[in-house]
Amino acid sequence: MPLATYKDLCIDANDAEKSALFWADLLGLTPGKHHNGAWFLDDADGRAVAWVNPVPEPKTAKNRLHIDVNAEGLEAALAAGATVVDDRHTWTVMRDPDGQEFCLFVRDNPVERRLYELVLDAGQSPEECLAIARWWSEVLGAELGHDDEGYPWLERVPGAPFEFICFEPVPEPKTVKNRVHFDVGTNDVDALIAHGATVLRAKGDAGLGWTILADPDGNEFCAMPAD
Repeated sequence: MPLATYKDLCIDANDAEKSALFWADLLGLTPGKHHNGAWFLDDADGRAVAWVNPVPEPKTAKNRLHIDVNAEGLEAALAAGATVVDDRHTWTVMRDPDGQEFCLFVRDNPVERRLYELVLDAGQSPEECLAIARWWSEVLGAELGHDDEGYPWLERVPGAPFEFICFEPVPEPKTVKNRVHFDVGTNDVDALIAHGATVLRAKGDAGLGWTILADPDGNEFCAMPAD
């Protein structure tokens, strides 16, 4: 049994409106402003796929969670304010107007789903990376797979509007709060804690309506009340 369900994606930005309009255009979503200053990005059914939250602190480190995007070309992203960081032939590493890294995959056929996958830096060795991938597969009730080089991924993530969550080991440790994270839905936060999550800020603290947690590798995520 999964311990939680995937809920939505959250992006921190200094200029939430500018970032929200950028990501809405890039992902084919409908933006709207929430009363607390955050922006929501809804799909055609009115479901919030992502939230863009205003934060005062500047981006100072590479994101440990980034978004991969399907597109017909680079032109729309560049026109909306993205910049190219690196051309990897199969994909292009870019930054959004707030400096968030993302990867754009140019497809030969018309794109039906622009949000392709999430990629999480996890652990400093293949073994640690696999352990974090397995942890998340158990939390979300997703299938665990791996590529020919042994890099793990999750597929068939219940409730997710994308194909995969991929995991990659990196040499550097986590040093700052992730500016991109995802939320999960659950009515049993204690089960996540027993599974190895750490509480960073408890529900009810200064009126907070959810619990901020970290996975065993220190990556933040929010546990929201299940619908």
